[in-house]
Amino acid sequence: MAPSGTADPRVTPVMSLIAGGTAGGIESFLTYPFEFAKTRVQLRAERGIPTPRNPFVVVGQVIQKEGARALYLGCSTLVIGTIGKDAIRFMSFDAIRRGFADPETGSLSALRSLGAGMSAGVVASTFAVTPTERVKTALIDDARNTSAAGKSISERQFRGAWHATKTLVKEHGMYGLYRGYVTTTLKQAGTTSVRMGTYNILKEYTQKYDIPQNTATSFGNGAVAGIITTYATQPIDTVKTRAQSAKGAGTVEAFKGVIEDYGVKGLWKGSTMRLGRTVFAGGILFTAYEQVIAVLMPVMGRNDTSLENKTATQ
Repeated sequence: MAPSGTADPRVTPVMSLIAGGTAGGIESFLTYPFEFAKTRVQLRAERGIPTPRNPFVVVGQVIQKEGARALYLGCSTLVIGTIGKDAIRFMSFDAIRRGFADPETGSLSALRSLGAGMSAGVVASTFAVTPTERVKTALIDDARNTSAAGKSISERQFRGAWHATKTLVKEHGMYGLYRGYVTTTLKQAGTTSVRMGTYNILKEYTQKYDIPQNTATSFGNGAVAGIITTYATQPIDTVKTRAQSAKGAGTVEAFKGVIEDYGVKGLWKGSTMRLGRTVFAGGILFTAYEQVIAVLMPVMGRNDTSLENKTATQ
């Protein structure tokens, strides 16, 4: 069952697409408040005003000043984007992994697993992630600037996700939706390779030592993969967020801005909040994926006996 240490020939591209999209939608909705808090912290703050490190403090402040609904501002955009992202990411990862796998055993080395994940991340960033991340970040930044200026909701630059999309395209062309593409793609390539590669390695390890492949194991493997992913890719995520703010900025400009404002340590700004999300997100994502595949397998799987025997021997 994908993603695992071996490429299961019974998992078709359509199954990966459905399972990945479903898992991504569930994960992004349940963990969005952490993403909201992380994005708020990474955007430029006023000098001399300390930024909370605790995500629950940020969430509490937002609820107090802007109401609970504000925590899900931009959520619909992220959920839609995540459904597309994870559908594409899992499908492309499974397809690419088959090409990288050993032709005789179907097994995948650690290096090849990371390479397959990196390739899948580039595909997902190009077709789904960059545009939706740009709109989501612009919405959150617009709301932050409006609140800081003491303006009402009606005075915001963007009225919603669709309005923000149309405005960005009107003012900047399609490039407006792809601002921050380089950093987003680097992040996706790094995140996908580390997260899916780590999960792949951990699952193969648990299978090797006959650890039961149940929900707890899937969640644990996903959570560990999330921790490693967060700290390995946080600098790219921080620069990406700054580049995709409401005003926008080039990658180099965004990088310099972070260094000038916070120093090198600023590249890991928001890591605590992102960690809170990615630990749960990794667990939820892979657990949901495995469960959906388990449901789809008897309905859509290729139950050819030779395939089952081949998989059993891997």
